[in-house]
Amino acid sequence: MLSIDQAGLAEICCHAEQAYPHECCGILLGQFEGDARRVTTVIRCANACNDSPHNRFEIDPRELIRFQREARERGMDIVGFYHSHPDHPSAWSPTDLAEAYWFGCSYLITSVVQGKAGPISSFELTGSDEHDKTFVEEKIEIS
Repeated sequence: MLSIDQAGLAEICCHAEQAYPHECCGILLGQFEGDARRVTTVIRCANACNDSPHNRFEIDPRELIRFQREARERGMDIVGFYHSHPDHPSAWSPTDLAEAYWFGCSYLITSVVQGKAGPISSFELTGSDEHDKTFVEEKIEIS
């Protein structure tokens, strides 16, 4: 389960609408609480994908490492990531799965239809390695 407050969800939707018609992306910081991930901070990242930002995203690895260090210093973890799907459903794509590497983390996707953020879904990356990884839809608890 992914637990996030209304302000964090609003921040993600705002970022998705501002990035439209390109995909937005970001990092979810917080704590692991058993099988749940509690988001306390939403970090906007620039989409570093230059060749097709309308249907792909990439978080610059240097930016990811920097935020991972900052999270540790603040007693938090990276509990997930988010991105948008412009004019497509909030379901994961084969590319999303192929490029997901953080097992046990949440991958939140918001659909953006004609510039307006719409349905949001979240998926936990499960498995033990590249050969058996999969996304499992998870409940989003809004606090």
